[in-house]
Amino acid sequence: MTRLQFFLSVLAMGSAALASQDSFQSKCASFADKIDLPNVKVNFVNYVPGNSNLSLPDAPASCDSSSQEVYADMCRVAMAVATSNSSEITLEAWFPRNYTGRFLSTGNGGVSGCIQYYDLAYTAGLGFATVGANNGHNGTTGKPFYRHPEVIEDFAWRSIHTGVVVGKKLTKLFYDEGYNKSYYLGCSTGGRQGFKSVQKFPNDFDGVVAGAPAMNFINLLSWSAHFYPITGPPSSESYLSPAKWKVAHDEILRQCDPIDGAKDGIIEDPDLCHPIMERIICKPGSSNSTNCLTAAQAHTVREVLSPFYGVNGTLLYPRMQPGSEVLAASIMYNGQPFPYSQDWYRYVVYNDTKWDASKFSVKDAAVALAQNPYNIQTWDADISPFQKAGGKVLTYHGLQDQLISSEDSKLYYARVAETMQVPPEDLDDFYRFFQISGMGHCRGGDGASGIGNTAQSYNGDNPENNVLMAMVQWVEKGIAPEFVRGAKFSNGVGSAVEYTRKHCRYPRRNVYKGPGNYTDENAWQCV
Repeated sequence: MTRLQFFLSVLAMGSAALASQDSFQSKCASFADKIDLPNVKVNFVNYVPGNSNLSLPDAPASCDSSSQEVYADMCRVAMAVATSNSSEITLEAWFPRNYTGRFLSTGNGGVSGCIQYYDLAYTAGLGFATVGANNGHNGTTGKPFYRHPEVIEDFAWRSIHTGVVVGKKLTKLFYDEGYNKSYYLGCSTGGRQGFKSVQKFPNDFDGVVAGAPAMNFINLLSWSAHFYPITGPPSSESYLSPAKWKVAHDEILRQCDPIDGAKDGIIEDPDLCHPIMERIICKPGSSNSTNCLTAAQAHTVREVLSPFYGVNGTLLYPRMQPGSEVLAASIMYNGQPFPYSQDWYRYVVYNDTKWDASKFSVKDAAVALAQNPYNIQTWDADISPFQKAGGKVLTYHGLQDQLISSEDSKLYYARVAETMQVPPEDLDDFYRFFQISGMGHCRGGDGASGIGNTAQSYNGDNPENNVLMAMVQWVEKGIAPEFVRGAKFSNGVGSAVEYTRKHCRYPRRNVYKGPGNYTDENAWQCV
């Protein structure tokens, strides 16, 4: 039995003995009649037993969520909540039988309008009263933004905040004890939503876990858009196939992997990695070009790994961290416009459904940044109101992230320190950042990326192994996390753990000291 299966079976144990109607089910059955909140229309309320597969026939097809495994008995409340005269969110609240007195909101991803049912199931299974919304629109494209500013405002901030306000009221209505603490869990756009709550609504959450946050949002989309002009289409001399990106990646590892003291295929601190790609330019007349790059391709790699500057030379977005090339090849450097960026420029910036992404330039980036609708940038660096409210924020970022450069999280950390005029030891009181080496975008990657941020990365609920439970311990017991332990699964999600590694609290970095093998977490030291 895998660890994930064990987790699911433990959560489901209470369900097997409760086959008949009981008080929890009765409470759920009658709950709809008790809901009378402004702007809230209840679509249905259902009891869902644990260890079951929940069919989701109404989920948008592009969200790829036709069903969801449910880990614990819960009461499912589905609603439509009006956010203006012309907009609404689809909101769900999952109230578990094994309630721990904790409220939690989940987030979203990309530009999509998809309720992340897997996060609802995971957190409800851990005993949280959990809410999740569709971000104010349905589906995975930005088309609903077109000439509809109210939908953009939902996406920028209103969906999450509205869901929290309604969700907290429902939690108090459903459970006699109400809730003791409130939490947030999200990654990518969900990470940005978490930081938007920190910046704009400092009293919404006691603890925020925000992974790989899509902050600096406008510039992130412009940065993502600028890769296509660099690589060109597959017919261009500047284009690299996935196989050629593997060649580049291998050379980057050759130059940078040993810097941390261990050759393990993982770059522990990309800050120290500045690869010289000229070293693998194919020699003139070479008959074997399999393991080298043309001069144009080497230039592409150098451009991809360079910071992105605006029309006046100011930094818009930091470089893509080296080490992510293989993961990014098929989505960021695939010789096509990046879809989220194209959608944003077509349906928000220019309101032109035929805008040509191949013509993108830094002038477009300036236009987009000047708009910044509803301050979706999420780049405010004075988060002292959240600090004064007693809030805690734990953020993590994978150092193999193929979609959002981990360098941006470091840049935001520096901006907060400078703006609030506090050094890291003072920021540590309420804001801690962990770099997760060998982790891709929110999950996966070549290293010890299982940190408990999702059910797929679950390696127990020990706070040292689980970022969500680390936040709970920080908020409720005052024990702040010194590290985040990641698990390297031997054969994908839920399989046996091959090794673990303690990921350092920024600005510390991991260095291999020995004497054991690199798979021994005690052979590493945060310095």
